[in-house]
Amino acid sequence: MAAVPVSRTSSTRARPEVLDVGCGTGISARQFQAHGCDVLGVDVDSKMVEIARRQGLTAEVSAFETWDARGRTFDAVVAGQTWHWVDPVAGAAKARSVLRPGGLLALFWNVLQPPEELAEATVALYRRFVPELPMMHKPVSALDVYGVMFRKAEEGIRSSGGASGGFSEPVRLRFDWERTYTRDEWLDVVPTQGGHSRLPASTLDALLAGIGDAVDAMGGSFVARYAAVAVTASAL
Repeated sequence: MAAVPVSRTSSTRARPEVLDVGCGTGISARQFQAHGCDVLGVDVDSKMVEIARRQGLTAEVSAFETWDARGRTFDAVVAGQTWHWVDPVAGAAKARSVLRPGGLLALFWNVLQPPEELAEATVALYRRFVPELPMMHKPVSALDVYGVMFRKAEEGIRSSGGASGGFSEPVRLRFDWERTYTRDEWLDVVPTQGGHSRLPASTLDALLAGIGDAVDAMGGSFVARYAAVAVTASAL
């Protein structure tokens, strides 16, 4: 998903300053950096933070709700594919506390709907190898599942309020797009998805081998349909 445009709120800063919540390995952060932003990442997963640091991102290990900003403020707080792990009210209040007036809160997700054949094969593999992730054990409409997350994010923004003044009414945006993945490209993506970093190496290897076989059975590549959805609001 393309980075959400961020405008500078002060002429004294040459580059917009962005806080990436749940930065993971830095996938979203690198896009903001490429668009001229200075990015600080924060993530609860120390393994992912270490990978992000090795790739040039400044990142700190913490749950966002309890993260110590140490007086730092930002032009934007963003969260790519991660805000559903954050308490929606406490997270919005925390974001407002570190945003400069007029700053942007931008929460965004890429919602994938894989081809039916791959979806069915992948569900069977999760049932077999990852019984502790029941949400992956049946084919569902991804947009229906994510819709709950979008509504919670919007409700959290509306409820955050506080002495800092809260946010403008949240706006939801959607952009549909497609991408063709080869087998190897898809196997690079799967481990970056939520929860996979905590799997034993043997389990992850078995899961990836099975997914690779499923892509091979489709001719070695497939077209993924995405809906990129963003929930945004401005700090008052």
